[in-house]
Amino acid sequence: MAVFFDRNDTRAPKSRELHLFRTLKTIIAVARPRSSGLRKLMRSADIEVIDSREALSRMPVLRRRDIEAMRLEEPPFGGLLAPRVGALRRVHTGAPQGHARDWWSCARALAAAGAVKGDIVLNCFSYHLADAGFMVEDGAAEIGCCVIPAGAARADAVLREVHAFKPSIYCGGAEHLLRLLDHAATSNFDASSIRSALVFDNHVPRPLRAEIEARGVKLRQAYVTAEHGVIAYEADPPDGDRGEGLFVNEGVVLEIVRPGTSERVVDGEVGEVVVTRVNNDYPLVRVSTGDLSRVVPGRSPCGRTATRIAGWLGRAAEVTQVVDRTLTPSHALEVAARHAGVRRLQIRVERRDGRDAVLLRAEGSKSDPQLPINLKRDLFDVAGVDGEIEVVGPGVLDEAPLILDARGKAI
Repeated sequence: MAVFFDRNDTRAPKSRELHLFRTLKTIIAVARPRSSGLRKLMRSADIEVIDSREALSRMPVLRRRDIEAMRLEEPPFGGLLAPRVGALRRVHTGAPQGHARDWWSCARALAAAGAVKGDIVLNCFSYHLADAGFMVEDGAAEIGCCVIPAGAARADAVLREVHAFKPSIYCGGAEHLLRLLDHAATSNFDASSIRSALVFDNHVPRPLRAEIEARGVKLRQAYVTAEHGVIAYEADPPDGDRGEGLFVNEGVVLEIVRPGTSERVVDGEVGEVVVTRVNNDYPLVRVSTGDLSRVVPGRSPCGRTATRIAGWLGRAAEVTQVVDRTLTPSHALEVAARHAGVRRLQIRVERRDGRDAVLLRAEGSKSDPQLPINLKRDLFDVAGVDGEIEVVGPGVLDEAPLILDARGKAI
């Protein structure tokens, strides 16, 4: 049976949308007089009120280079901050933090990972000029959990705390968790109390997840940035297995746009993730994360009604030019989507005998003689380039970029 954080998990999508934009409209009305950056952006878009997705779509998409330029012009936050810096709770050049409870909106993700009131949370995220440690701290406090502030301490020191206090929830990197479990297995420390984990990794390879869960630890992901906090999170369906996609967090307006543009794509199509955060202190409007994802169609069987996204599918900046064609991650993803047996692929551009050569590598069945033929056809159909095909085994491309320009490397 699904356990919900609050009634917002299951409210009607129309009700959520109305509340989101009603709140956003109010926040912008209050923040605009105090935020020179927001005033400039709204003036450039010739817009007075943002009260719908249609109105929001008229605002420009801010990408990393835009925000960096704004920060150079008006440090430290490009005029996008509403209060004065001294009125904040914490600050570093990565992002500010205000005084509101659970400012980063982490509690919902922690609860979906299994945290309940009275649990002890092992927090292995850094506290030093970083935000993830404090995200977990505030989310745990909202639920009523106790926190072990392990940060980046050595494995022996962390495991001594685990042995003494028996935390049930781990927060940190997935690989770090596996190292801790391995170390505990070869030492006198008992880490068996850890039953679930919340990780902020963009991508957790299937073999790594399987190895952690084989140790009895349920692993769930959250999609997080320093500017926005928790954007989306994993939650369990009624059967207890891992569900499809990540749920967009409350207080977040998420759009998927065609990479490099402001144009929204249709649901199900891969594009660039753009986030508007409904936040009094730092009302970021249409800020690109630089990541690729897509909306997962349909309702979740767990009962949650929030929009789901497929998680991290690459970086929008992974583009390269070959002859007169621009290859983008969306080309690789579209080819993969045409083949149910292909989990992931990569388009690699090499330099051979003074000429560009394209190699498509795909994780799929090596015993299927038609797969290379069909992939070659679809590569030309989707990207307009001819290329060689290499079928590789599962997990080979887990850490590989979707587009790789290897022309400057020895082949």
